[in-house]
Amino acid sequence: MTKIFCDIADLDLIRKFNKKKLVKGFTTNPSLMRKAGAKNYAKYSKKILKITNKPISFEVFADDTSNMIFQGREISKWGKNVYVKVPVTNSKGKFMGKVIKDLNCRNIKLNITAVYSSKQTSQILKNINKKTKVIISIFAGRMADTGIDPIPQFKESIKISKKYKNVEILWASTREPYNFIQAKNLGCHLITIPPSIIEKIENFGKSFKQLTIDTVNGFVIDSRKSKFNI
Repeated sequence: MTKIFCDIADLDLIRKFNKKKLVKGFTTNPSLMRKAGAKNYAKYSKKILKITNKPISFEVFADDTSNMIFQGREISKWGKNVYVKVPVTNSKGKFMGKVIKDLNCRNIKLNITAVYSSKQTSQILKNINKKTKVIISIFAGRMADTGIDPIPQFKESIKISKKYKNVEILWASTREPYNFIQAKNLGCHLITIPPSIIEKIENFGKSFKQLTIDTVNGFVIDSRKSKFNI
C-alpha cells in the first residue's frame, strides 16, 4: 500500500487536505514555505502543526553541517508527528552523512531529500540505525525531466533497504496522476503529491467512453462561450 502525502505549505490548503482520508501526511520545503508567504519559519511551521497531527516534514535550510544539526534538533522538538527533512548533500555536493548520523542517533525521525540515485540510498543506509524512522525521498519527476528513467533507481533503492524495516522509500517530484500507479507497482511506501494532482487521483476509474464525452463536452462548452461561427 503506497501512502499519499500532500506536498504543500499553504495553511488553507492544509486545512482542506487534512480532512481527506486519502491524505496520510504532509511534506513541505523552504520553497513552498516562501511561496505560502511564511515570514518566520518556526512560527509558520507551528501554525501548520495546530492544523494537523498527521506526519509532516519540515526541512532544515542551513547549508553547513553544524547548523543543519542544530536546526534539525530544534525542528524535532516541535511535535511528535514531525520529520526533520535533511538534504542528502549540501549545495556544494558534500554528503551530509554526519548530519544524518547525528540526528538519527538521537532517535529523530528523518526525511532525507533530494535523492537521485541508489548509490545515495546506500550511503544513507550506512549512516542510520534499524529502529528510528527514516524516509528516503527520490526525485522521480526531476530525474525524468532530464531524460533519465527513474524506475531503476527506485527498484535498487527498495531492494537494498528491505533489511531496514524503519526505512520508507518515497516517490518525490510527482508530475502526473499516473505516477501514483507507478509508485504502487514498484512497491514505494510513500508518494508526495501536490494538491491539484491529488484531486485528479480522486477521479480515478473513469471509462474511456466517459473520458471521451467529458473531453468533447469541454470543447463544445468553450466554443459556445467564445461564440465561434463559421
